[in-house]
Amino acid sequence: MEHKKRLLLIGALALAFGALSSLHIYKRLQAGLAPSRNEVDVVIAADDIQVGAKIGDHDLKVVKYPAQDLPSNVFHTSTPVLGRGAILPIRRGEFVLADQLAGENGGAGLPALIASGMRAVAVRVNDVTSVNGFAVPGARVDVLATGNVTGAEEPSTITLLQNVAVLASGQKIERSATGEPQNATVVTLLVPLEDAEKLALATQEAHIQLVLRNPLDTKREKPAIVGKTTLFGGVSPKSPLKLVRTKHAPTEHPQGEIDIELLRGTQKETIHFKQ
Repeated sequence: MEHKKRLLLIGALALAFGALSSLHIYKRLQAGLAPSRNEVDVVIAADDIQVGAKIGDHDLKVVKYPAQDLPSNVFHTSTPVLGRGAILPIRRGEFVLADQLAGENGGAGLPALIASGMRAVAVRVNDVTSVNGFAVPGARVDVLATGNVTGAEEPSTITLLQNVAVLASGQKIERSATGEPQNATVVTLLVPLEDAEKLALATQEAHIQLVLRNPLDTKREKPAIVGKTTLFGGVSPKSPLKLVRTKHAPTEHPQGEIDIELLRGTQKETIHFKQ
């Protein structure tokens, strides 16, 4: 009986020692496999931040996050973020990144959205010319201009600008969250300085029409100028007639007979007359 108890005790001790050894080995393996969590401060948005908003202290929150999981352009303190304008929407809980903000002296609102070398140009529109209100901030449009070319007897339409960003619709620089149209009498476009000059002249000398395009379609076309002749085909009824008298050798027509050529645009017609 004593021998049996001794064997049971030895077995229990062996099991306990084995369990402790296994637990120790498991913890060492886990420590070796788990990455070192070197956590650092990082700035995130405490609430949704809209485009053009001036960021205040209430918009930000500083949290701990593993350093190896962070993008390179995050902020670790809120000081360099305060007072700057947002040029892209920042959602609650997202990292605040440097490329989402205007320059340190760029201010907020619409001016903060204008990149270096670009200009914001306002053009007057209505429901038709603004594509029924769908020329909203962030949309991409082409600009058509219709007017009379100097010396031409009929109006024509040209594609003045292509793939232009809409910066604002009226005084709104943020599109509707549900994608609804935003009716306004003025749309602000973001263009280079040279295109700003073209727009300024076109708004005075021609009729402006905005054409909505897919923002993923960045291809630039080379459309021909369209006039009434091109649109309806044939020759414009307003094309001037030119009379050209042709002389023929005596053997071609009897004496006293002449040919008159009528030129209308690019078409030519010959009429035979007797004098």
